[in-house]
Amino acid sequence: MGAVIAVTILVVLAAVVLVGASKRRDRSAAGLSRETRRSDTANPALADAGDTAPTGREVEATAAAARNEVVPVPPGPMEPFVAPDPIAIGVSRRQFFNRSLVGMMGFGLSGFGGASIAFLWPQGVSGFGAKIKVGNLVELLTDINANNGFLYKPEGRMWLTAYPNGAVEKARAMYSSPELAGMTAGVEGGFDSGIIALYQKCPHLGCRVPNCVSSQWFECPCHGSQYNQVGEKRGGPAPRGMDRFAMSVTDGVLTVDTGTIVQGPPIGTNTTGQEAEGPNCIGQAAGH
Repeated sequence: MGAVIAVTILVVLAAVVLVGASKRRDRSAAGLSRETRRSDTANPALADAGDTAPTGREVEATAAAARNEVVPVPPGPMEPFVAPDPIAIGVSRRQFFNRSLVGMMGFGLSGFGGASIAFLWPQGVSGFGAKIKVGNLVELLTDINANNGFLYKPEGRMWLTAYPNGAVEKARAMYSSPELAGMTAGVEGGFDSGIIALYQKCPHLGCRVPNCVSSQWFECPCHGSQYNQVGEKRGGPAPRGMDRFAMSVTDGVLTVDTGTIVQGPPIGTNTTGQEAEGPNCIGQAAGH
């Protein structure tokens, strides 16, 4: 029985000791110890506080309330808006890419447009297919006579021959104005004869037709078609006379438009009445 009482007393004493120690820890965490407050007599706030010092939770709550407190700021004058300096800002990344894209598109469209204009724009051409200034009419007639009545101009793929002034009236009834411009130049300009420009191709199958010095005709070596000196058909399978070019004479200078080919005269046309003046170079062909 005595042992039970003794154990009970020990438990009670231990509880008292634990409670006292806990109180002392709370006081030391919340503020100064009692001995420190007792010795600091210069501070009346601490001397009078006694056991009513705030706890740690109260201190934390007071600090949180102070942080959350909004201090009103008296309104002041508004500052005017000043636009930023573009030079100081510079070019943004988005602006750089946008401008680069627009620039490349513009460059591409400009190149395509320039190429299209260059393709469609008429180009200055020379040689066959263009207007060729052949030369002075008097000099050309001299060269024709020096070459046995036939003058070949390879740059225009044409033959030049003299057209007699005595056949001009018949020619006016048979040929068109582009052809007559050269054929009548002798009569109109006071020259010994006019001139005619004949396309070198045979109208039969397109062979190049050479001249025959002995007969003074054109004679095709492919199928035997024959034409007099001014390209009118005299024999062979050709469907018409030799084709010729449009001509013009300005101040005595002959210009031949090799881009304008006029079909040769029909079969049976013989304005000059020229017959073969010697042996034919090609065997006589049927189909006169």
